[in-house]
Amino acid sequence: MNENKTNINWFPGHMAKTKRQISEKLKIIDAVVEIVDARIPQSSRNPDLNEMIGNKPHIVLLNKSDMADSSITEKWVSYYKSNGIFAIPVDSKSGKGLNAFKDTVKTVLAEKLNQYREKGMVGKPLRVMVVGIPNVGKSSFINKIVGNSRAKVENRPGVTRGNQWFTVDRELELLDTPGVLWPKFQDETVGEHLAFTGAVTDRILDIEFLSMKLLQILIENYPKNLEERFKITEFLEEPYENLCLLAKKRGMVIRGGEADTERAAAMLLEEFRNCKLGRITLEVPNA
Repeated sequence: MNENKTNINWFPGHMAKTKRQISEKLKIIDAVVEIVDARIPQSSRNPDLNEMIGNKPHIVLLNKSDMADSSITEKWVSYYKSNGIFAIPVDSKSGKGLNAFKDTVKTVLAEKLNQYREKGMVGKPLRVMVVGIPNVGKSSFINKIVGNSRAKVENRPGVTRGNQWFTVDRELELLDTPGVLWPKFQDETVGEHLAFTGAVTDRILDIEFLSMKLLQILIENYPKNLEERFKITEFLEEPYENLCLLAKKRGMVIRGGEADTERAAAMLLEEFRNCKLGRITLEVPNA
């Protein structure tokens, strides 16, 4: 097992191309809808995006809010509001919260709609670009809003590969874009948080080291969740020993009674990603 610190970077060639395409398409776009993971609202935002979109009206959808700590999600909504950005907690799979989307778009683009009316262009559809890093749920959102399953959905990063237009109704059109990460994560924590949620492919990761980092965060911030799920009331100081404890509690042992930490690591990440550990948020907005 590699116990060195994480060094997570993932920037496939198609992502560089996508950045260029986004910049080009912005010329014909009225607003940008950015989808982030409500469990990691900061880490799941591409820091290049604000510079790319400039003064375009901007809406943030806090997706997967059903998996996030609701009290912290409320803090994020207030945080974005204080920065002049509309934010809506949503669950794209069930559709919860999406009923506010169209009205929010019209509110944000009220000036544009007035211009259309003044020019006798009533009925001209608003064009909104949907952006976000891999695996935040862009395709699920579009399928729910559009009302069919034309956008491909898979629970792994890097599925959507091309720009696609979708007609919501006569007043609204959406442009889907492939998920875009950025070339290098300057903050190690950002890379870890993205890896926890599956935004970075597991193929490039040290799963055991990653799970130990996640377990430590959960011990510090959500001990009750761990107690309810694993029936463990006390953890140890050493991260690796805690992973061994988790493995043995689940009966994951190999020959000689040694803890199968690789299986335990994969199990912990899978259960976190599927909300089996309860509603958890890993990031709190700065005051």
